[in-house]
Amino acid sequence: MTCDRLVCANCAAPVAEGRCPVCRASRERLQHQEGVFGGLTPAALIALLVALVAVAVLARGFAG
Repeated sequence: MTCDRLVCANCAAPVAEGRCPVCRASRERLQHQEGVFGGLTPAALIALLVALVAVAVLARGFAG
């Protein structure tokens, strides 16, 4: 999850702007939770999945 569309309940500003201490803390926490695939968009994840399936199909074709 990204903080691009999240709105802070404390100051009603976008969390990505980090206007208040609550925003900055939430933004920092989200950045630490992202992990390996956290920065990828859903479209990028789908493209990665399609590419992996294509590689698997090609590998199976060459093995047989």
